[in-house]
Amino acid sequence: MFSKILAATDLADASDAVICTLGVWKGLGTREAVLVHCFNIRDVGTLGNEIIELSRPLFEKQKKTLEGLGFKTEGMMVLGLPHIEINRIAEEKNCSMIVVGSQSRTLAGELLLGRTASSVMHSATRPVLILYLKMRCEEGRTVCVETECRPLDHVLFPTDFSDNAELAFDYVKEIGRSGARTITLFHVQDRAKISPHLQNRLEEFNRIDTGRMERLKTELEEAGVRDVRIELAYGSPKQEILSRLKRGYISLTVMGSQGRGYIGEIFLGSVSHSVSRRTEVPLLLVPART
Repeated sequence: MFSKILAATDLADASDAVICTLGVWKGLGTREAVLVHCFNIRDVGTLGNEIIELSRPLFEKQKKTLEGLGFKTEGMMVLGLPHIEINRIAEEKNCSMIVVGSQSRTLAGELLLGRTASSVMHSATRPVLILYLKMRCEEGRTVCVETECRPLDHVLFPTDFSDNAELAFDYVKEIGRSGARTITLFHVQDRAKISPHLQNRLEEFNRIDTGRMERLKTELEEAGVRDVRIELAYGSPKQEILSRLKRGYISLTVMGSQGRGYIGEIFLGSVSHSVSRRTEVPLLLVPART
């Protein structure tokens, strides 16, 4: 399921940190990597070919890093619009997953998704893994101080039981088969849909949805996961998921990118969009089948 990954790079020091974390995916079956850097045609104009050649040493260094991690690696430097080219190449090369880093913040320090990461995930037809980079200023320059992805430690799977969530669960099971230590199944009863008219049925809804999660738990246990937990919350799905991510250690969140009840949103579902913009936990977003 994760046999070939596409690693998107901007050749900055922070992207070095992202690439260095990818060796852990060998344990989940990854054997090949496609390293892609897209020069934005809007920025480089007619100097594209010259800039590509000037950037080649840094690109080759990152490619050798991936090879040193044990991946059969192909490198591609292209001109175009980054999100379009990254998604196009992922399709063309039949990549199982796209990996992008994000490090942007507002002046107030609020976490926001980087422009390329946001654009890629909004139009992706392949799962997108977002790694959030922690930065600090040292001697007048911004450096990446911590980047890690440990997908086998503790996986959080928020589900609304939609078709897209069921598809995302296939990836959770694969992570479970690969040796995940703990997986938490998490469902939020949406207060906006229940209160006030269906409040008297909350206990019934809890019983039904607990049964649904028990089915998922059984499948994970059959896949070899020893520690599977079920958690049910009540409130705003966006806020409750973000609150759960701040409460206790989670090493990876897996979500469907389109949830139930957001027909008017053409691309990314409301809940997954909010989580992707406000968490610092590595996030694997699985798009719906087209």
